[in-house]
Amino acid sequence: MRNSRPKIWVVVKKCVAAVLLIALLAIFATSFSPVYDYDEPAPFSGKDIFNPYAAVQGIDSIDWKRANFHTHTRVEGLLNECEYWPQDVDKAYRKLDYDIVTFSNHNELTTHPYNVELQVNVYEHGINLFKYHKLVFGCQETNAFDNIVPLFDFQKQYQLDMLGEESDFIQMNHPLRTIGTSEQEMSTLEGYEIMELDSGKSTENEYWDWALSSGHYSFGLANDDLHYPDRSNKIAIRCNFLYCESGKYEDLKKTLLGGAYYSMRVPDYGDGDWAVKTAKNQNLPRIESIGLDSATVHIALSHKADSIKFTGQHHATLALAQDTTAAQYAMQAGDPYVRITAYFPGGEVIYSNPFARYDASRSPSPFRAPSHVINMPLTVLFNLVVLIFGLWAIFMFYKLVIK
Repeated sequence: MRNSRPKIWVVVKKCVAAVLLIALLAIFATSFSPVYDYDEPAPFSGKDIFNPYAAVQGIDSIDWKRANFHTHTRVEGLLNECEYWPQDVDKAYRKLDYDIVTFSNHNELTTHPYNVELQVNVYEHGINLFKYHKLVFGCQETNAFDNIVPLFDFQKQYQLDMLGEESDFIQMNHPLRTIGTSEQEMSTLEGYEIMELDSGKSTENEYWDWALSSGHYSFGLANDDLHYPDRSNKIAIRCNFLYCESGKYEDLKKTLLGGAYYSMRVPDYGDGDWAVKTAKNQNLPRIESIGLDSATVHIALSHKADSIKFTGQHHATLALAQDTTAAQYAMQAGDPYVRITAYFPGGEVIYSNPFARYDASRSPSPFRAPSHVINMPLTVLFNLVVLIFGLWAIFMFYKLVIK
């Protein structure tokens, strides 16, 4: 018995070493990536101003449809992020006055529970340790490749490029929760169409301005990222209002790529009292009108706001109107873009899509095609380093475990 303990300890150490080395090997095996050169950031410019709300300008009563696009449900198999099946989650949202619900489970396309015409092929890509996640819309199948530890912006860009080739458009998810999000990174990455706003940590969305100020245009969506439909503080606290014909994918795609929508932060009304929450969700502040007259951006609201803020280049406050239901701002020649945030006494917050300068004779919008190119010498060097460390991990695994 005296000699058995050392032997057991040796076995335990080898098992632990094996697990660690396998983990290292997995990290290195998923770290291969091109390295890119990017154009210098350039603010939006041009004689024209893009109006994302052109489709609703002049409409007396806008029929906004309430939607959540980042929704998890129970799926077949052992690994689940939600205990409720799609039909149960959809029912919970409908009770809270939602018109459109799509299901975006991790690396899995979820079938609509009761209406094939409302099927939206969307999933959340990313199982990495840094929570670098994307919603991928309009794909035919999921892509399982991921950098387990996406340390560098070029690895993240590679994922955007890869997913962009397989889909109609991409949303960059919850940047405030993604480890490593920085101004440098947001001013570099390109190839996505939508930015997810307000993950609960801030109402400012400064990371959005980092990207917009560098000339990377995107629309904004705010979603629950729902995992717990049975908890009042987890459901119907982020939402979007779309001017959209229906919840069919082609209608959603047209709207989400056109810009006629706004996003919203909503309090947990009733603090657990579902009757209060349900009632108040049926009378939210809303945008009555929004648009552009010449160079003047204007907005009118259904409820009086504490303040209406116009935000521009480098997250600067361009104008602030207080205790009002309407406000406007005349864009100056030096304003590359303007977006609107309205703050209400009850804690609600409304976010508009950005109005931005562009040249209509060259492009239909401020969106720019990705312009980064592969830097071959750095790509070879980086991947060679990854390969060397990977071979070292295999050697150590053999030395400590097999030998």
